[in-house]
Amino acid sequence: MKIAVPKETRAYETRVAAVPETVKKFIALGAEVTVQSGAGDAASIPDAAFEAVGASIAKSFAACVKDADLVLKIQRPTDAEIKSFKKGQMLFSSMYPGLDRPITDALAEKGVEVFAMEFMPRISRAQSMDVLSSQANLAGYKAVLEAANLYGKGMPQMMTAAGTVAPAKAFIMGVGVAGLQAIATARRLGAVVTATDVRPATEEQVASLGAKFIAVKNDEFLNAQTSAGYAKEMSDDYKKQQAELVAGHIAKQDIVVTTALIPGRKAPILVTKAMVESMKPGSIIVDLAVEQGGNVEGAELDKIVETPNGVKIVGLPNMAGRLAADASSLFARNHLNFLSPFIKDGALTLDEDDELVKGIRLTRDGALVHPFLTKEG
Repeated sequence: MKIAVPKETRAYETRVAAVPETVKKFIALGAEVTVQSGAGDAASIPDAAFEAVGASIAKSFAACVKDADLVLKIQRPTDAEIKSFKKGQMLFSSMYPGLDRPITDALAEKGVEVFAMEFMPRISRAQSMDVLSSQANLAGYKAVLEAANLYGKGMPQMMTAAGTVAPAKAFIMGVGVAGLQAIATARRLGAVVTATDVRPATEEQVASLGAKFIAVKNDEFLNAQTSAGYAKEMSDDYKKQQAELVAGHIAKQDIVVTTALIPGRKAPILVTKAMVESMKPGSIIVDLAVEQGGNVEGAELDKIVETPNGVKIVGLPNMAGRLAADASSLFARNHLNFLSPFIKDGALTLDEDDELVKGIRLTRDGALVHPFLTKEG
């Protein structure tokens, strides 16, 4: 079994899909691993580190994937990269077919077996394979650090001889993995933290981290979570009520971090232009959903926008990738943890009846097989 780890070429991407630790373990399982030259540079992993654990180094993307049985990536391939794939190869990567369907269609037409790691079922035995969680954890942490760096005041309350410095007020919108880590990080830095989410189960999680929960608690709120643990799309009436509640709260905040995503769809708007205009000069908003359209009106991809009233809206892409070494290491372990149980005597044999395999397989034998694609089709 030959595994290829090409260099990521999409904009803003700094991560690599394998690290020396996981390469060494794949080789111990009987695999041959080829890494494209420079694949780990942005994550501070030189080619020599891969070679030291037994990997071969290829000069180009095409050379890297040419003879591979498995291709491990972070981001879905580009149109140019698809030309180097061939029938029967297996690709494990984040794919986001709801946002970029043509890429998946093109790979299916070539007969590539495509597996979308972001579709990993959120069940107990898959926790160590969940790329969304591993990356969101880092993104939530880094988002608060970026906000603290831009905020022109201290985060904790400080008692000094010259007087008392009040603590910053931080509001976290969306209490998934990223939101929980953002709450914990803001609390550690000394901020007074509040948070909101449409899923009722998150209220207890917020309280456990020492933050206060803010939400409209009606019947729709009590039923606003899918069986898989994701937030449901809320009604226009609920959105209006929640917006009114948030509008009054957000005007008093110093830092806001938004994290709300709906799988396969444009991110919902949580912070309107009017809400931004109500905030104090010097306030910071970090939009972690900016790559999927954004939660904040006025957010721009890869920009820090300063509004006329002095609020900074941070739209930095790939927040987890700003911690490239750790993000790569965790993503690489997600790949390894999923694949290794299916590797025997140096060969990969997937159990097609396994709910994890069915959960992430997008294509088979040139056809689209995942329910998300067939119902959209």
